Amino acid sequence: MKKLLTFCFLFLATGLLAKAPRNQYVRIKTTYGECIIRLYNETPKHRDNFVKLTKQGFYNGTLFHRVIQNFMIQGGDPDSKKAQPGAELGNGDVKYTIPAEFRDSLFHKRGVLAAAREGDNVNPSKASSGCQFYIVEGRRFTDGRLDTLEQTRLKGRKIPAWQREWYKSVGGVPHLDQNYTVYGEVVSGLDMVDRIAAVAKDPRDRPLHDVPMQVELLSKKECKQLDQLLHINS
Repeated sequence: MKKLLTFCFLFLATGLLAKAPRNQYVRIKTTYGECIIRLYNETPKHRDNFVKLTKQGFYNGTLFHRVIQNFMIQGGDPDSKKAQPGAELGNGDVKYTIPAEFRDSLFHKRGVLAAAREGDNVNPSKASSGCQFYIVEGRRFTDGRLDTLEQTRLKGRKIPAWQREWYKSVGGVPHLDQNYTVYGEVVSGLDMVDRIAAVAKDPRDRPLHDVPMQVELLSKKECKQLDQLLHINS
């Protein structure tokens, strides 16, 4: 009987240890430091696509090719891997898009990962690029500036009160909400984004000195540890 109980305990313990983490995390490394990003389960199409490309090594060697301080840093253009100095970037892509996954709970606060896309004139459905992304640096807003945004760029759409508090205290880029899919957030290493956003750049916002990246998936063990550290249960 004792042997049977011991076996059952070991079986259950092994099952618990083998259980997949609740969230997938990725690490982006650059010469300006590194950051860790949690991919949102609320946007499964974007999450799974980013995981797929990362497993393929797609992003390794691509550049952060467009940086605007107090706004965002953009990367993931496959053409950037072998780009000549000064060449215009941002038009490279894979041969598919991802349907928009807008969620009221996900917004452009400082540190989020979001998908780039073509403009509304050629992309009225607001489908995302299959590979290009940006990380928000953002800036803080006052109530007055948020009111003005609602009346102008947001065309009357009201920013929820709890999101207003984020934009006032932490910062972000509220005019992009519900226009570009947010699908992850930096949980460690946001200073990397600040450093890259501040580099010298040309008139097209491309850094004068290339900023290549390496992107990797964190192991299941690391993901579980981060879930526990961040007290994430879903």
